[in-house]
Amino acid sequence: MATADDVRKIALSLPGALEKLSWGLPTFRVDKGKLFASLDDEDKVLGVKCPREDREGLIAAEPEKFFIRVGHDDQWPWLRVRLAALEDEEELRAILLDSWRQAAPKKLLDAHPGLSVPEER
Repeated sequence: MATADDVRKIALSLPGALEKLSWGLPTFRVDKGKLFASLDDEDKVLGVKCPREDREGLIAAEPEKFFIRVGHDDQWPWLRVRLAALEDEEELRAILLDSWRQAAPKKLLDAHPGLSVPEER
């Protein structure tokens, strides 16, 4: 089971990442404050960037793990993740890294090619 401490450790290990309190909650940002992750007020749910067209499939495949807050996340490219449902720290890292990639500017991605999305063959 992943914890808020795990989220913080992994998120802040990503290049250019910083933690900022917003709406009374811990958020994680990159490049002039672009949000890529946030924790809920009980440190049990992680919010991450996710293209809206990908959310439905993720939620359908693993509803115990992924969800959106209806009426709040509908119009945003955002997905909620129940930390207790994550298999391990590696899965958490993959989710946070994917979200970070969506928020990080090209210049930062280019400076860290090992963190870029692998080219499709």
